[in-house]
Amino acid sequence: MLANLKISNIAIIKEAVIDFGNGLNVLTGETGAGKSIIIDAINAVLGERTSRELIRTGTDFAEVCALFRNINNSVINVLTEIGIRPEEDSTLLITRKMFADGKNVCKVNGQSVTVSMLKKIGQTLINIHGQLDNQNLLNEEHHVSYIDAFSGNELIKEEYVTAYNSFKEAERKYKSFVNNESEKARKIDILTYQTEEIEAADIKTGEYADLIKRRSFLQNAETLIELVSSALSAIQGEDGENGADSLVSFASSSLQKAADYDDTLKTVSETLTDISYSLADCASELNSFLFSADIDPKELDLVEERISVLESIFKKYGETEEDVLEYLQNAQKELEEITFSDKIKENLKAEADEKEKQMFRCAEKLSETRKRASEMFIKTVENELEFLEMPSIVFKVVQNKVECNENGQDEIYFMISANAGEEPKALSKIASGGELSRIMLAIKNVLASNDEIQTLIFDEIDTGVSGRTAQKIGIKLKEVSFDRQVLCVTHLAQIASFADSHYLISKSEHDNKTFTNVKILSDSERIDELSRIIGGIKSTDISKKAAEELIVNAKNYFVDKKQN
Repeated sequence: MLANLKISNIAIIKEAVIDFGNGLNVLTGETGAGKSIIIDAINAVLGERTSRELIRTGTDFAEVCALFRNINNSVINVLTEIGIRPEEDSTLLITRKMFADGKNVCKVNGQSVTVSMLKKIGQTLINIHGQLDNQNLLNEEHHVSYIDAFSGNELIKEEYVTAYNSFKEAERKYKSFVNNESEKARKIDILTYQTEEIEAADIKTGEYADLIKRRSFLQNAETLIELVSSALSAIQGEDGENGADSLVSFASSSLQKAADYDDTLKTVSETLTDISYSLADCASELNSFLFSADIDPKELDLVEERISVLESIFKKYGETEEDVLEYLQNAQKELEEITFSDKIKENLKAEADEKEKQMFRCAEKLSETRKRASEMFIKTVENELEFLEMPSIVFKVVQNKVECNENGQDEIYFMISANAGEEPKALSKIASGGELSRIMLAIKNVLASNDEIQTLIFDEIDTGVSGRTAQKIGIKLKEVSFDRQVLCVTHLAQIASFADSHYLISKSEHDNKTFTNVKILSDSERIDELSRIIGGIKSTDISKKAAEELIVNAKNYFVDKKQN
């Protein structure tokens, strides 16, 4: 429950601290005194959208602090989900500071949170009913949510939503595939051309590097042969002259003989012998090179042409032979998949059909929960409305089957007949403001039994009602407050007389500024306030007597009811 609310710089409220109690908390005061501003402040601390205009003129920021006690498991679960450790004493402190530049600083038990996180927590703490709810009641699109809330079918609805989303995704994939038939044909042409081009090139790993080396050889073949021939002539000699091999061989032979006389020359002799053998090997290799270096004048053109083919392929499909071959493999795989696309199309269609069947099964289960709930919902709401001075009411829930959407396959809307003998019609066509308020209150009361939220706020639930009906609304609010906290903004003494705690909202002016004050009333002050509401500008003994009688009757009503 909401135990304490501190408001700073909200509209005409400079500073207000309100301690709320259990049961029925009533807020009264003159029009414009700031009652609705208190509700706006509560909305703000619950994470709802706010306007910069809410910040008091002449100040840089506004702040709202709310202390809750005895929070329930639903609140604790949400706190745990967003990583906030609940306090051991089951208290919860929320603060929201709003700056003129649009910034927000939100904290929960001292831990910073986002506005969206704050809103998620707020939805488990307080349920606020205002004039907007009456307007929502006229919007038939919202009616299905009331039936769902009453039926408690959250798990079944979640199951349906999952099935619905799964079907829509499968349907999207199938339609996308079907719609891409022309794209498929274009893709086949491209892939076929690419694979044929790469296969025709007959790519072999390492070929390009070999071709570059061969081209370098062919481009320099004449100079290369000339240089090798000169080297061979130097080794073997020509035109009757001795070459290096003959000279070294002669030197080796001479030293071998000299070594017979001086063995210190033996090492040099052996070295020259090794050199002689090496020169012979070199000459053999050079002769082999010249013998095999039969150059075809056309070969260079062929090599250049092959290099050009490979470089063209590299530009399109990869920098190396390995890259090109990998591209070819992937293109062949994709082409194979597209070639067998009829099978893929068939599989996608089968998958979509199966998911559609699952969606319909879930939709039927959801519809059944709504159908069963509607029967009890009608009876319970009619009982509530009969108590609220609408004894001839006929309340009807219409449930039609429509194409599946995110809410299921049901179109649900309410119809009423407020007077005997009249056919039920849409709420928007026949319900007056007072009737809407009572219908909304009846629905709220009915839904409250399935709701764990501990605090309900009714902002001017008395619109369009008076007299006996107003008293009945007061009784109903009091009954609701027996097992949860209720805050009510009202202009009617009949409702205010049932308060457990009564707060007077007033405003004053000084230093050319407007200030709102909040005061909890004593018993005698309550009589004065109710007298003001009844009597208008000036309270009289008669109006005070009537106010006192209202309070006494309100206290005695439930005592008498319990005794009877």
